[in-house]
Amino acid sequence: MPLKNSNIYVETTGKTDIVDLTPFVLREVNDSSVANGAVTLFVPGSTGALTTIEFEGGVINDLKKAIERMIPEDIYYEHNERWGDGNGYSHVRAAMIGPSLHIPIIDGNMTLGTWQQIVLLDFDNRPRKRRIVVQISGK
Repeated sequence: MPLKNSNIYVETTGKTDIVDLTPFVLREVNDSSVANGAVTLFVPGSTGALTTIEFEGGVINDLKKAIERMIPEDIYYEHNERWGDGNGYSHVRAAMIGPSLHIPIIDGNMTLGTWQQIVLLDFDNRPRKRRIVVQISGK
């Protein structure tokens, strides 16, 4: 069973920066010898998350506004008292969405929908260099 491990690196601005990772992941899948299997993605760190969405300006803005309504930046977070870094909201947002994705590969193609892209959400309150771990397995 072929296995490919690699990393994708992206620079982010923080503050709910949303980055389309689809072209990077597609390149990794195409460079692998896997025709049927899966790609697993994971973002190390407690203030980043991965999900899928239609990567279109209106939907991206809608998602950012929905996240702000659900987990506001400007309320009290105990984390901020302990560490003084002001990013308590970032940790909560990332935990709610999650750090990983698992996408089936069938006949050499990721099984994403027509308007579905893979995105990194960086919730930290400062710019970051994010690493996304990519693991492709199958045959």
